[in-house]
Amino acid sequence: MAHELNADTQAAANLRNSKLDGEAILAARVDLAACFRMAARLGLHEGICNHFSFVVPGHDDLFMVNPYGLAFNEITASSLLICDFHGNVVVGDRQPEATAFYIHARLHLKRPQARAAFHTHMPHATALAMLEGDPLIWAGQSALKFYGRIAVDENYNGLALDTDEGDRIADAMGDNDIAFLKNHGVVVTGRSIAEAWDDLYYLERASEVQWKAMSTGRPLKPVKPEIAELTARQMRVGDRDSAYQHLDSIKRMLLRDEPEFAT
Repeated sequence: MAHELNADTQAAANLRNSKLDGEAILAARVDLAACFRMAARLGLHEGICNHFSFVVPGHDDLFMVNPYGLAFNEITASSLLICDFHGNVVVGDRQPEATAFYIHARLHLKRPQARAAFHTHMPHATALAMLEGDPLIWAGQSALKFYGRIAVDENYNGLALDTDEGDRIADAMGDNDIAFLKNHGVVVTGRSIAEAWDDLYYLERASEVQWKAMSTGRPLKPVKPEIAELTARQMRVGDRDSAYQHLDSIKRMLLRDEPEFAT
């Protein structure tokens, strides 16, 4: 991965930098920073090693991502990096974590509908990714939000330290919004930051209640497939509006308790 802009791209980057502070981009920075802060509150992160990204509004060849070395509860809107798909940091004075670049750049490049991509090792979903078989059993209502939307990557292949591994993960997702990466964690993608956040939050909640039910040792009672499909369709009707309201609610909480996130 490149660590500096080369001479051929420097002039273009300087010109582009002057156009990377518009209202939509600044709003996206605040939204993404809010997701990092709330993920930290809820224990959805793991040290400094998980990452969220979003394609820069108006610039389909660029994405914003957290810098390596900052915990989620340290992220601010202004600390987020803007990178291109070749490994160059276009805006920011740090570098992305290497696996963050190779996973997110390839996801955004190969799956243009994935405007937002959140990768975590959040505990309950990751625990289910460590088990044989399908991770979700479709026994709880929250899980039904994801019925028909999940891919399972069965082939853990070590750290994502090259474009081949990033491509493999992107290909394993297919047209699905969410992937359980066996022996690893999860990837959640969405058309917006709000939708990716909403899915990330409810995926972990669905995984948590399934994990608790499984811990009783009693058999789980799956929902019939036709009811699962119906419920998933019902949920999709209001999902987008609900997701934006969900994100607005966490920004209100953070502006009250951690206002520096938006700086």
